[in-house]
Amino acid sequence: MIAPSVLAADFANLQRDIEMVNGSEAAWFHIDIMDGIFVPNISFGLPVLKAIKKHAQKPLDVHLMIAKPERYIKEFKNAGADILTVHLEASTHLHRTIQEIRSEGMLAGVALNPHTPVESLSEILNDIDVVCLMSVNPGFGGQSFIPRTFDKIQILKEMITNSQSKARIEIDGGVNLENASELKNKGADVLVAGNAVFKSESPIKSISMLNKS
Repeated sequence: MIAPSVLAADFANLQRDIEMVNGSEAAWFHIDIMDGIFVPNISFGLPVLKAIKKHAQKPLDVHLMIAKPERYIKEFKNAGADILTVHLEASTHLHRTIQEIRSEGMLAGVALNPHTPVESLSEILNDIDVVCLMSVNPGFGGQSFIPRTFDKIQILKEMITNSQSKARIEIDGGVNLENASELKNKGADVLVAGNAVFKSESPIKSISMLNKS
């Protein structure tokens, strides 16, 4: 599954880019919400998410890179989120937060920063729908992929199999046509692609090529 990252879209032509993704082979829209506290950048918030929802014909995969994400679960549901992912590092009571996300009718995801071992998910792997492995340090687009991610995918895939979890493995950061095939071979289910899609000469073709890698 390919999830184009809206952070890399042209915000002066956001509706155009949303409609492009609608007509592509992409499965989800990936939407990064940054607060300038948990990560050193600010992206956009609820009003922009609502605007995207008006035009999007595919699920909104909302990735909260914010401190204390549990404060806004209902607000993001009301703004249009279909999948809501919070960072393990930002959530003191992660199990409770996951329960609240699912109680609002959304799929629940947990993201891990590059330095966080996948084993830290062992107690909640059966409670979540998506594990988002950050393959760059969160906060900015256009960074280089961290190769250690390949090993983390394999470890996580084995954990998921052994626990009979239904969680999908999502890779976020530095995904491109050079590494997409290996990411899939290691066990990734969802690839988040920003610049590889929106900065390419033919975004529709790039999505298709990522999908077929």
